[in-house]
Amino acid sequence: MRIPKALSPRLQKQLLRRFGIYDKVHPAETTPSRLVPEHIEKPDYILGKLLNTSKKPEIKNEEQIKGMRNSCNVAANILKIVQPFVQPGVTTDDIDELVHTLSLEAGAYPSPLHYKGFPKSVCTSVNNVAVHGIPDLRPLQNGDIVNVDITVFFKGYHGDCSKTFLVGDVDDHGLHLVHATEDCLNQAIKICGPDVPFCDIGFRIHRIAKRHKLTVLPAFVGHGIGKYFHGPPEIYHTQNRYPGLMKPGMTFTIEPVLSHGNENTILLEDGWTVTTEDGARAAQAEHTILITEDGAEILTK
Repeated sequence: MRIPKALSPRLQKQLLRRFGIYDKVHPAETTPSRLVPEHIEKPDYILGKLLNTSKKPEIKNEEQIKGMRNSCNVAANILKIVQPFVQPGVTTDDIDELVHTLSLEAGAYPSPLHYKGFPKSVCTSVNNVAVHGIPDLRPLQNGDIVNVDITVFFKGYHGDCSKTFLVGDVDDHGLHLVHATEDCLNQAIKICGPDVPFCDIGFRIHRIAKRHKLTVLPAFVGHGIGKYFHGPPEIYHTQNRYPGLMKPGMTFTIEPVLSHGNENTILLEDGWTVTTEDGARAAQAEHTILITEDGAEILTK
């Protein structure tokens, strides 16, 4: 955090010791929503249709699982291409343009675009922005961290993944936050399998985050995914009592958000951008997984 000079030297040192060195980010000017050609298949919410989603987690058949593999593969490949593109001087709107173009080239629709009014094709959350950052014209700075959250709708199915990237030289606090968040995701996936309670994911992530002396932001949950963007089950990333057991054929996301500060967040006036209340940085990591007969498969790896 860039410390205001008006603060006492002692308080400046305390804040630096707790949160590290970075710029607090505020929403900036952006560009209009990008266009999608007519031939690209659109999801239900773009077509004005209400997709009937079961109140229970869906157990997918082989055909549906194949559809999920394909959509998740597209999303993962786009995220992989984005990684080296994230450099100081690049804007998050540039990232949006790249993701949008790559999605269309793959024959996919960028799922966030116009979902409940979201104006862009990807979510980009920088530093103290926890989730749902709207890509804008602010150039990324050396030392930033930025989460790029990609979902595509490909041949009838959504695939969803995200990663927090390091921009140039990131301080030790930022490095630890990003690596610990990935550790939480990976450790949570390892416990998934048939007849494992959904709530165990949250307990595992809570313990790992506590070990790293970080806070899980409880406002954000993973979700079931398929022909629908969001559906049951809800995947909590902290201690919880969410009912139900994992079964082979279920697909859902795990996407913890961790921070150096407290668990409180603020929804900004744009109706999407969520920042940490105390200005601390946040990091997120996400995969879509499939429950198999003997464990779990990462579909977006």
